[in-house]
Amino acid sequence: MFLQSSYFNRYLLKTQFTALLVSISFGLTSCKTETSITTRPATPPAKVAAIPTDPQPAQPARDMGNKVEKKSLKAASWSMLPGWQHENLIPAWNTFIQSCKSLERRPSWQEVCAQATTLRPTSERAIRNFVENHFAPYQVTNPDGTTTGLATGYYEPLLKGSRKYSSRFRYPIYSAPDNLLTIELKDTQSGAGQTSLRGRLQGRKIIPYYTRAEIENNRNLLKGKELLWAEDEVELFFLQIQGSGRVVLEDGKTVKIGFADHNGYPYRSIGKILIDRGELPAWKVSMQAIKQWGRQNPAKLKPLLQQNARYIFFRELPPDLTGPVGALGVPLTAGRSLAIDPESVPLGAPVYLSTTWPNTAQPLNRLMIAQDTGSAIKGGVRADFFWGHSPEAQVQAGKMKQQAQMWVLLPKQYRE
Repeated sequence: MFLQSSYFNRYLLKTQFTALLVSISFGLTSCKTETSITTRPATPPAKVAAIPTDPQPAQPARDMGNKVEKKSLKAASWSMLPGWQHENLIPAWNTFIQSCKSLERRPSWQEVCAQATTLRPTSERAIRNFVENHFAPYQVTNPDGTTTGLATGYYEPLLKGSRKYSSRFRYPIYSAPDNLLTIELKDTQSGAGQTSLRGRLQGRKIIPYYTRAEIENNRNLLKGKELLWAEDEVELFFLQIQGSGRVVLEDGKTVKIGFADHNGYPYRSIGKILIDRGELPAWKVSMQAIKQWGRQNPAKLKPLLQQNARYIFFRELPPDLTGPVGALGVPLTAGRSLAIDPESVPLGAPVYLSTTWPNTAQPLNRLMIAQDTGSAIKGGVRADFFWGHSPEAQVQAGKMKQQAQMWVLLPKQYRE
């Protein structure tokens, strides 16, 4: 749907923690890595991304002032953008104005955002003139120089839940635990960005945090951190895949929740596991197919879900938010917000996406805004399309896996 740090498997994570303890204990001052450890988890914006891959965002690890890999962008002309002259720019314009609430603090975006937020365009032509006069298009490329990649979809799930445990609502939605350590590793010499690790203290040692299986099989580990209780185990799992959602309570009220933190493990696709086991053919795998398989194989469901060690913690969001909060820190807009890899596309930038509607050959050419990230959204031409929170959004997101091309629009005065 999607900045994102690299997350390690259990063995590598444990090795990194051991090395950290050694460096901390001996107080090495010549180390190029700056290390900080916090015992109270940060609460970064939500996000969001792909089915059946991992959409959860972590906290932003790269400021917009930092470098985007220039080799991933190739100067282009407006005529190269398929359907550009026929695209309705007004919805994307309104979404971009939301982005400027964050971008206006970035030097490369200050001027264009200042002019955009004071402009009151009355027509499509006025917006188009502004965009073409103030921005320049760059085609996004892959490391091998190709220009075609993958577009998937994500959505905001709607679950039934309660603030109290009962025989009906018995699956906990946890808030971030107090004993979850966040360890930030910042490379100050190479400019490679920042890596976040997760763990917990055991005596004087930092060890990996609990896995999904450990959390689900021992409710006492996080007792007292239950934010809400969900009715359906599979829907809760996909809530974690999406990274944010809405929970309808018994009295009809809706609670909005978003990503708070994670347990530090990489995502493992259960769709791929089902393919490898011969349970589902590759062409059939989608969110809907996985849910149906779970209903047909209840005894196998929990062991399957626990193959994905990654676990997401949530926080309650203000009820007046128009959408889930993306990695940029602003609410996402259905059909106009895009999750990208910020190593290739600057977070907050307009992106022209050329793809097809899910499971069809019908062109879908649209100006969108890069407002989110995801740990599965890696590479140059890689995008996750935010569909919204409706039943139709769930269907479209679940089946979207299309070839795509992308052009990022940068201010003419943009500097790396």
